Amino acid sequence: MAKSLFIAEKPSVAREFAKALKENMQNRDGYMESENAVVTWCVGHLVTMSYPEAYDEKYKKWRLDTLPFLPEEFKYEVIESAAKQYGIVAGLLNREDVTTIYVCTDSGREGEYIYRLVEQMAGVSGKERKRVWIDSQTEEEILRGIKEAKDLSEYDHLSDAAYLRAKEDYLMGINFSRLLALRYGNSMANFLNVKYCKVSVGRVMTCVLGMVVRREREIRDFVKTPFYRVLSHVEVGAATLHMEWKAVVGSKYENSPLLYKENGFKERQSAVNLIEETLEMESGAAKFDDDNVTVGRREAVIEKIEKKPEKKNPPMLYNLAELQNDCSKFFKISPDETLAIVQELYEKKLVTYPRTDARVLSTAVAKEIGKNISGLQAIPGLQPFVAEIMSGDSYKNIAKTKYTNDKQITDHYAIIPTGQGIGAIKGLNSRAVHVYEAICRRFLAIFFPAATYEKLNLSIKVGTEYFFATEKYLKEPGYLKAMEYSFKKKKTDAAGETTENDDAEEDDNANVNMAEIIAGIKKGDVVPITAMQIKEGETSPPKRYNSGAMILAMENAGQLIEDEELRAQIKGSGIGTSATRAEILKKLVNNEYLALNKKTQIYTPTLQGEMLYDVVNASIPSLLNPELTASWEKGLTYVAEGDITAQEYMDKLETFIKQKTARVLANNNQYQMRNQYQNIAKFYK
Repeated sequence: MAKSLFIAEKPSVAREFAKALKENMQNRDGYMESENAVVTWCVGHLVTMSYPEAYDEKYKKWRLDTLPFLPEEFKYEVIESAAKQYGIVAGLLNREDVTTIYVCTDSGREGEYIYRLVEQMAGVSGKERKRVWIDSQTEEEILRGIKEAKDLSEYDHLSDAAYLRAKEDYLMGINFSRLLALRYGNSMANFLNVKYCKVSVGRVMTCVLGMVVRREREIRDFVKTPFYRVLSHVEVGAATLHMEWKAVVGSKYENSPLLYKENGFKERQSAVNLIEETLEMESGAAKFDDDNVTVGRREAVIEKIEKKPEKKNPPMLYNLAELQNDCSKFFKISPDETLAIVQELYEKKLVTYPRTDARVLSTAVAKEIGKNISGLQAIPGLQPFVAEIMSGDSYKNIAKTKYTNDKQITDHYAIIPTGQGIGAIKGLNSRAVHVYEAICRRFLAIFFPAATYEKLNLSIKVGTEYFFATEKYLKEPGYLKAMEYSFKKKKTDAAGETTENDDAEEDDNANVNMAEIIAGIKKGDVVPITAMQIKEGETSPPKRYNSGAMILAMENAGQLIEDEELRAQIKGSGIGTSATRAEILKKLVNNEYLALNKKTQIYTPTLQGEMLYDVVNASIPSLLNPELTASWEKGLTYVAEGDITAQEYMDKLETFIKQKTARVLANNNQYQMRNQYQNIAKFYK
């Protein structure tokens, strides 16, 4: 009797498929079987690329005269630790009674590669092969995926990209690691006074190392610059407003070289001069107390009163990078810890597929989104918001908003709760519960209106100079009420927003109700300045990357873009993929090229890591270029989409490796590197 074989990526996923099929499955060694179906699994990768010595024994010893290593045909082998399961899977793939193979590995480039390697190694032929592509492990999604499974050949371009990604990392890693180890390894080891120094470079890993080292050097080279702001203390009704001076159009100081920025001077004396001019004092007459305040009096005229409404829309949904960034901020956990947690939530059917770059819904999912929402009503902390959403129509129209966009989805839509598996929550640890809560609240927020604010602006004029005060008040919380996390300590600012940034700008009027003040005055009113003050500040160096910021910078090809909406607008191909970025950072730490402070989640280079940066910069500097690394990733996307052929990509890759190898072989600068090492070693005493 003809049977269908379902092959999943891991045993837990295979069990979910077996349950969904509702067949009378019998457990066998490494698979399950019923009258109509067989379900088996990989254990991650079963097959891998062979080491160079499998091609020729001469490659076992690292030598410059064997580089570059560019085989015409690549060799593969079964991973020793997975040999038993490979044998089981290969046997099932080639069983005569198996006529249809359903490929159920993870729906993405890496999942495709895992299966294709097994099929290639097992020599499968003459079978109907179908690809199951799903976004969650709920029963209905699994059954939909099986019903709508396409012929595997429709994913051949994706398979090409998967093979190329592996070949690229393999060839760059082997050639450039051997090349730089042979050329510079001894000089590094001698300087570090060790017998052996690991030199490991790669397309993505080395680029990320470069980002961290460059940031560290920017911090070292940074010179703090003082600046001086000027405030006037203005009596308005029964209150005193602290209003900030700015060199706007019409000011005596407009575009003056004395300025640091339009609201501050480079020198304290310039600020003193402005104060004495404003208060009509003689030069040198101003006397300042410990708070840098000097008393004086001058009449000012109210120039402008403005009330302006502002809106803040709900943020876009989570992709993996955004979730990793928030979890770094909220819980001080690393990207790989976040990925492990969200993978667990996925396997417990609580959320959709985690390794996604998209931050929107698909049109198909948007039509059925009520199921995802209503399923959350059993969660006490979310129930009021679910009830409010379901009582209205906003969820029915979500397909017409910016939160639904099929063009922004490659493999999978955003990470959202499935509305199922709620019973599994009680088996989660508290950290996983909090991550799940963050995903749920971000999801529910898009069905609420924007938060609305009123921004109040007041300006006064004294002679040719202008002073300003601004405040923003929350009028309607909108989506913000759905995002009050149970795990965060509440601390709100004047605008009603939760604050957590210790570096937030100082509020000069924290204890003043500007709305009340503005209600009692009008343009043209005369108000007295009773004192003036100098506020001294200094410029700050760039911040080191924490784990969340590092993931976002990788996603945006080396740019750390703080603004959430702007990130969504400019998103393109990044460094690595959502599935690999956390592992790359982990490898850099394990190689002792980067150090991770687990308490703050901040990355810094090690001495060995910074030495390697200098070596790469002196030999193959393009490996440190985020834009170039992102362009390689973009090329793989073009292959996956069928825009360029695998051979075109491979030709470009081999040319790159040949050119860079030739350049390093022509160099003889390894002993000159010692000066570089000495220059940086002083920072690691």
